[in-house]
Amino acid sequence: MGHFNLEYPKEAVNTVKRYNAHAVYALETIHRIVNTCQILHVSFTTTTQPFPVTLPMIGQMGSYDRPSADLGDPLDIYLHGYVSSRLMNTCRGSTNDEANGDNNEGMPVCIAASHVDGLVLALASYSHNYNYRSTVLYGYATPVKDEEEKLYAMELITNSVVPDRWRHTRQPITNAEIQSTGILKVRISSGSAKISAGQATDDKTDMSNEAMLDSTWTGVLPIYSTMGEPVPSSYNRVKLPTYVSEFAGDYNADNKELSLKAAQGERRAL
Repeated sequence: MGHFNLEYPKEAVNTVKRYNAHAVYALETIHRIVNTCQILHVSFTTTTQPFPVTLPMIGQMGSYDRPSADLGDPLDIYLHGYVSSRLMNTCRGSTNDEANGDNNEGMPVCIAASHVDGLVLALASYSHNYNYRSTVLYGYATPVKDEEEKLYAMELITNSVVPDRWRHTRQPITNAEIQSTGILKVRISSGSAKISAGQATDDKTDMSNEAMLDSTWTGVLPIYSTMGEPVPSSYNRVKLPTYVSEFAGDYNADNKELSLKAAQGERRAL
């Protein structure tokens, strides 16, 4: 369970070297960064071009085998996309290679998620910084073929948009919707996060320059994502549900609190 404070093992691929004091390997922290990020960047390679491919995608961490698993437990990432997208086709090709005898656990992918919590302004341009939370995960992607697991992933991802949204939408979903939706399951091999918070650290020489101190503003400009006033669709007939308004209110309050605390040097993941 999550209360055991599990961590991803430090290996060559995921060990943070630069500013390693900012490194975090705790599963709960890393998984929370991913699950609060609306866009994940998924990188992979293909045999058809010389450059790595990076795609913005929607995804969420969860466990089909253990749906009640906590964020601090081992989890997979489910990625949502069109069934015939390049990533889905490439992944299917990789899986077919495995079926033909290649020793392959799936298509290797790298997934990045990041939040910016503030702009850190210093005396020197060199010392400017961001307050941020970022994570990189490495794993192997395979297409989800089991329909029950696919429905689990679709519900998981829908509820990541707005909690409990799935059961407030038209059900059941149609067979055409299921067939046109591609779901990849990424089994995580390793990962790490970096979290930076606080104010600038200026050079001692600059700090002793009274003229500079008297003429240059230093500090943090907090950044936090907020949801605005809901705009109903042209065909909407329903009063704004409480579960939507409460989610938006909590989202705004939590993000603001995290950003302001980061400006004061508190390192934590929302």
